[in-house]
Amino acid sequence: MLSRFWNLFRRKRLDRELDAELRYHMESLEAQYRHRGLSAEEARMAARRDFGGAVAVEEAYRDQRGIPMLESLCRDIRFSLRSIRRTPTLTLAVIATLAIGIGANTAMFSIVNGVLIQPLPYPQPDALVAVWHTAQFQGITSNNIRLSSTMYLTYSEQNKTFQQFGLWHAGAASVTGIGDPEEVRALVVTYGTLPAIGVHPAVGRWFSAADDTTAAQETVILSYGYWQRRLGADPAVLGKMITIDSRPRQVIGVMPSGFQFMASDADVILPQRFQGNQLQPNDIHAYVGIARLKPGVSLAEANADVARMLPIWIDKYGTNGAALNAARFAPALRPLKQDVVGDVGRVLWLLMVTIGIVLLIACANVANLLLVRTEGREHEIIVRAALGAGWVQIGRQLFIESIILALSGGIVGLMVAYGGLRLLVAMGPMQLPRLAEVSINSPVLLFAFAVSVTSGLLFGLIPVVRYLMPKSLSLGDALHTGGRTLSLRRQRRDSRNALVVAQVALAVVLLVAAGLMIRSFNALGNVQPGFTAPERIQTVRISIPESEVVEPERTAQMQHDIMERIAAIPGVTSVSFSTALPMETEFEDNIVLTAEDQTYLPGIPPLRRSKSVAPDYFRTLGTPLIAGRDFTWSEIHDHRAVAIVSENMAREMWGEPLVALGKRIRVGRVGLWNEIIGVAGNVYDSGVDQPVPPIVYWRAGVQRGPGIPNAYVPREVTFAIRSGLAGTEEFIKRISEAVWMIDPNLPLARVQTLAEVYDRSMSRASFALVMLAIAGFMALVLGIVGVYGVISYDIAQRTREVGLRIALGAKGWEVRRMFLRRGLAMATIGIVAGTIAAFALTRGMSSLLFGVSPVDPVTYAAVAIVLLVAAGLASYLPSLRATHVNPVDSLRVE
Repeated sequence: MLSRFWNLFRRKRLDRELDAELRYHMESLEAQYRHRGLSAEEARMAARRDFGGAVAVEEAYRDQRGIPMLESLCRDIRFSLRSIRRTPTLTLAVIATLAIGIGANTAMFSIVNGVLIQPLPYPQPDALVAVWHTAQFQGITSNNIRLSSTMYLTYSEQNKTFQQFGLWHAGAASVTGIGDPEEVRALVVTYGTLPAIGVHPAVGRWFSAADDTTAAQETVILSYGYWQRRLGADPAVLGKMITIDSRPRQVIGVMPSGFQFMASDADVILPQRFQGNQLQPNDIHAYVGIARLKPGVSLAEANADVARMLPIWIDKYGTNGAALNAARFAPALRPLKQDVVGDVGRVLWLLMVTIGIVLLIACANVANLLLVRTEGREHEIIVRAALGAGWVQIGRQLFIESIILALSGGIVGLMVAYGGLRLLVAMGPMQLPRLAEVSINSPVLLFAFAVSVTSGLLFGLIPVVRYLMPKSLSLGDALHTGGRTLSLRRQRRDSRNALVVAQVALAVVLLVAAGLMIRSFNALGNVQPGFTAPERIQTVRISIPESEVVEPERTAQMQHDIMERIAAIPGVTSVSFSTALPMETEFEDNIVLTAEDQTYLPGIPPLRRSKSVAPDYFRTLGTPLIAGRDFTWSEIHDHRAVAIVSENMAREMWGEPLVALGKRIRVGRVGLWNEIIGVAGNVYDSGVDQPVPPIVYWRAGVQRGPGIPNAYVPREVTFAIRSGLAGTEEFIKRISEAVWMIDPNLPLARVQTLAEVYDRSMSRASFALVMLAIAGFMALVLGIVGVYGVISYDIAQRTREVGLRIALGAKGWEVRRMFLRRGLAMATIGIVAGTIAAFALTRGMSSLLFGVSPVDPVTYAAVAIVLLVAAGLASYLPSLRATHVNPVDSLRVE
C-alpha cells in the first residue's frame, strides 16, 4: 500500500516537473519567435509546432514512466498517425512516390511469378521432362533435335524410367458441318501424351492405345472453350460426330476450363496414329517428346536410359546405321518448364531489376523529403530527448512513421499494380508464355508487403542516422541556435546531396539501358527483312485435306485455280503461295540437304530451311532474285526437278550466286536431284533479330522420285496477295468468295497482313523497349525532382545569406550561377558514378541487343547530355526565386 502511494506521489511530482520545464522552454521559444517579428499568437503556434504540441509532451512523459511494450507501441503508432496528418502535402507526396515504385515492382513481380516462378499447372510438375537430343552435323553439334516416329516406338517399348511417354506437335485442322467452314488450332498427340501431363478431361476420357490404331473409329477431344463456342456446351457432346479434315470423328472428351498444353491453346486434340507408311525415315525428326518420370527417377537416370536406347533404335530402324552412328545422337532431356518458358526469363529478370532500380530512386527521393521533415522537427526531437525520451525510443517512433508511410504507399501501390498488370498483360507479346496464369495472388501480396516494409526501413534509416547519432547536440543549442551548428548543417546538406547523386546515378543506369534498347530497336527497324511493303500483302492459309481431295494432282490443280481466282480480284497486283511465308515460324520445315558436288564428313549433312513455293512468289513478296530466274507453271505441270536457293546458301556452298546456277541438290541421300535455276535474296525468316537461315525453295505442285514412296503435294499453304486493299473487310470477303467458288468446304485461316506477322516477330523486343523506356522516364523524373527539391530547400535555408549577398551588391545572375553550379555538380558526380555502374551492368543485356554494343558511346553521351540539361533546368528554376529575395525581409527574419 505504501509503495502504491509512493509511486503515485512520484508520478504527480514528475508531472509537475515536466509541466514546469515545458512551460519554461515554451516561453523561451515564444520569446525567440517574437524577437523575429512574429505576433504573440504566431509565436505561440510556432513554439507548439516545434515541440509537436501536447503530443510531444505525452511522448516524453510516457518514455519516463516505462509503460508496457504493447501499449508503448500502440501509442507510437497513434503519435505517428497524428504527426503524419500534420503535414498532408508531404505525406501525399511520399505516398504517391512510393505507390509508383511499389506498384510497378508488384506488377512486374506478378508477371515474373506467374511465368517463371510458379510451377506448371499440372500434377507433380517436377516429374515432367521434355525429350530432346543433340547430334553432330558435319562436325558441328546441333542441339534441340526432335524425335522421329521410329524413336517413339523404340522408347515406348524399351524405356525403364518413364511412367508415361508420348509425342506431340501443333497443327491445324478444318472443321465443316458446324456453320461456316473453319480452320482450328489442333494438337496432335500419341495416346501417352495427355496421361503424362496428368490433366483429366472434364467430360469423357483420354485417348487409349486403340485410338492410335487405324482399326478404331477416329476420335477427337475438344477444348472447353471450343465446346462452348461452337457446340453451345452441349451436355450430350460425348459420342457426337464432327467432321474434321473431311473425316467424321467421334467426340470422346472435353478438357477442363483453363487447360493449356505447353504454350498451345488448341481447339481440338487429335490422335497421332503412327501406323504403316506413317513411319517416316529416320532423318525426319518432327516431333517433340514429353515424359513423366517414374517416382524416384532423376533426370540424370532418365538421360542414361535414353542413351541406352539409342543404339537399339539405330539397330532396329536405321537404314543407314553408319551415318546415324557417326551423327553421335545423345540425349538432352530437360525439365518441361524450361520448354514452356523458353528464353523469356532473360527479358523478365532484366525488367524486374530495372523496375527495382526505380523503387530505389523513389526511396532516395522519399528519404530526402523525410530529412527535410525531420530537420523541421528538430526542436521537438531535442526537447523530447531533454525531457527523458531516449534516442532508441525516438528512433523507433521515426521508424514507425516511415513504416506507416511505406505501408500506405504499398496499399495505393497495389491499386496501381492491378491497373498496371492489366496493361502489361494486354501489351505483353503473344510469345510470352503462361500469361493466363499471371494474377495478383498471395505470393504477390506477400511480395508487396515485404517491399513496402523494406522500403520503409530503407528510407527511414537515413533520417534516424543523420539526426539521432550526434548525441552531443544539447537542449541549449536547440533553443538558441535552432540546433544548426555549422558542422551539423554541412553534414545534413551532404546527406541530401548524396541521396540526389545516388538518384542521378541510378537514373543513368536505367536511361542507358533504355537508350540501348531504343538504339537496338531502331537497328532492327532499319533491317531489310527480305520483303517489301508488308502492309500491302494480305495472307490467308488454306488446307486441302487428303480426306477432301485424295489425288495429289487434283490438289495441286485446286491450289492453282484458287490462285487464279484471287488474281482476278480487282486491285490485286500479284499473288502466289508457299508452305510458309517469312516469319511464320510455326510452319517452318528443316530438312537434310546434300549437294552433288559437295563432300560430307561421316554422319548426317546439315539441316536447311525448306519451302515449297509457286511462281511469282518472290515478285509478290518483293524478294529480289540475285541470279537466275523464277519457277514457271510449265515446270510445275511437267514435274521438273528444279529448285531455288537463298543467297547465303549459295555463297556458303559455292562462293558466288552465279556459280550455284546449274548445280544439283536433293533431300537426304536418296532423293531426286534438283537443278538450281535461281538464287533469291536473303530473308530474315525467323525474325529480324535472328540470323538469316539458308533456305532452299522447291517448286510447288506434285513431287515424285526416289525417296518419295507416293506422289507428294503440300496440302497446307499460305497465299500471299499484294494489293492496296490488303487488310480491309471487303477485300477479305472477296478472297473468301474466290476460294469457296473452287470448294465451299475450304476454311480460311491466318487471315492477316504480312505486316502483322512482322510486328509479332518484333513484339518481344518492343515489349522490353516500352518497359525500359517507362522505367527510364520514371527514373529521370524522380531524379530531376530530387535535384529540384534539394536546390529549393537549400535556397530556403540560405535566405539570409542570399539577402546579404544581394544587399552587398551581388548580381542576380551571380546568385543563380551559385545554385546552378551546385545542381550541375551533383548531376555530374551522379552521371560519372552511374556511367561506371552502367558499363558493368549493361553487359548482361548483350543477348537482347541488335546492332549496338553494350558500351555504345552515342547512348552514353546522349544520356549524359539529357541529364545535365534536365538537372540544369531543375537547378535554374528555383534559383530564379532566390534573386527575388528582399534583403530587408530576409535579415529581419534571421
